[in-house]
Amino acid sequence: MKSDQYAITFACYNQINYTRQCIDSMVKHGVDLKRVVVVDNGSRDGTCDYLASLGLGGLILNKSNLGCGVAWNQGALALQAEWTVVMNNDVLVSANWLENLIETAEQNQLKIISPALVEGKLDYDFDEFAGNASLKMAKALRLGGKHAVCLAIHDSVWHEIGYFQPVPKLLGYEDTLFFHEAEKAGIACAMTGASWLHHYGSVTQTAMKQERGLFDKQGLGNRYNYRLLQQSWLERKLRKMARLRQANQWHDSELAQYGMTLHGIRQNGDFNWQ
Repeated sequence: MKSDQYAITFACYNQINYTRQCIDSMVKHGVDLKRVVVVDNGSRDGTCDYLASLGLGGLILNKSNLGCGVAWNQGALALQAEWTVVMNNDVLVSANWLENLIETAEQNQLKIISPALVEGKLDYDFDEFAGNASLKMAKALRLGGKHAVCLAIHDSVWHEIGYFQPVPKLLGYEDTLFFHEAEKAGIACAMTGASWLHHYGSVTQTAMKQERGLFDKQGLGNRYNYRLLQQSWLERKLRKMARLRQANQWHDSELAQYGMTLHGIRQNGDFNWQ
């Protein structure tokens, strides 16, 4: 895989320990940090000094919390490539995660692809688990599946539907709007079992929402965000039901074939397969 074939970007807002773990896992598994752009949304915990010491491909320091949409766009534009990986900073990557992600997308003519993931406590050997799981479920593919914890986006997608909506008060909803536009445009996407992440649980997005006071206005914010989808209440409900049916079908099929699924949650020291 050529180094200029990909770029990786994520947003930060404090949470230096999670960012450090994420970067360490990338270095451990061969990611060239010159292909990584980090956008900091006004951290005050030493994150900026830490990031400045890494020799990244790009470091953008915003004076305040501009939200995920703005930060993701800044990162994607700062280092343009055939494939841009937009991800959270509270994740760990595994061996060959990036190569397997892009290779699966190209083999299946996909333009947006997300890895499988385990969420929750890191109370297990993730490297060992991911190595076995990526082999066992290499052919598992949820066509139409995706998530914003990590997604690789082909350059053609930006030209087709544009970037993320750069509106700070959308924080936590930019991905929904982006996926909605991709669906309308008929852009092929999927979630693959050939690549695995551990995700602690949207730590940075939660912190950014708290800083902007968005939890207190969640109901009003959601109503505003829903209007941007230009869907009726009934249409949203029907689509939600269809998504749940599809998720159940994926779960049952994967569990029957592999004894596990592409989405696990750690609970009480065990895997709860979703």
